[in-house]
Amino acid sequence: MKYILILVLIFSSLQAEDEKQNITIGVGLYIQTQPYTDVDNTILPSPVVFYDNGIAYIRWTRVGVYFYGEKREDYSWGFSLTAQPRVNGYESSDIEGMDERKDTWEGGLAFSAKIDKAYMEIMILTDLLDRYESWIAKAEVGYDYEFANFSLYPSLFFIYQSSDFTDYYYGVKDSEALGSREEYTPNAGLQIGAQTYIKYPFTKNLSALVNLRIDKISNEAANSPIVDKDYIYSGLLSLIYTFKY
Repeated sequence: MKYILILVLIFSSLQAEDEKQNITIGVGLYIQTQPYTDVDNTILPSPVVFYDNGIAYIRWTRVGVYFYGEKREDYSWGFSLTAQPRVNGYESSDIEGMDERKDTWEGGLAFSAKIDKAYMEIMILTDLLDRYESWIAKAEVGYDYEFANFSLYPSLFFIYQSSDFTDYYYGVKDSEALGSREEYTPNAGLQIGAQTYIKYPFTKNLSALVNLRIDKISNEAANSPIVDKDYIYSGLLSLIYTFKY
């Protein structure tokens, strides 16, 4: 992770001094429910950073560096190398007889485009820490608009998860099977979801930022004997400060 952030900072430093961009920094509380039976929700303090100068970007906890594209006032598009954390899995003590399933970092290729207030993004990511040792693909479409003093950024997304991914996080190995829990090896699956960011300004620079997200896990994941919920709910409540840099 530290090498990725260093790379982002190096590329950002190439920006001309007179081409200042908005940078947003803040802190918040992240909450995510778990689909697993009797596994507690994830609650984490989270840094919040947003920055994009057309060379490198940071989007909450995701970072990236553009290597090809174009940025204009009315539209932009670009290919980038990107990395993001995955908060998933459980401790071995959470589910009796199951081995630990660890969090990881994913990295890969992203293509994003924005015309006026509509945007889309496609990503192909691989497991950088060799937890599930495979890949996923994500497509997202969204729109930016304002309502009263609120700024909203709703989007829909589709995540294709390889069989190795679903097997790691939702499968049950032969050694983990119990009398009431059979061995389970799922196929690849499609997870779908929706989210929105909601921003409300208190002053010119200081705002509240909320993220609300719902994911419907794939049928292959939902059929696992260690899963008792079809949906994952997550959200962020944060305070942010925006300035020119």
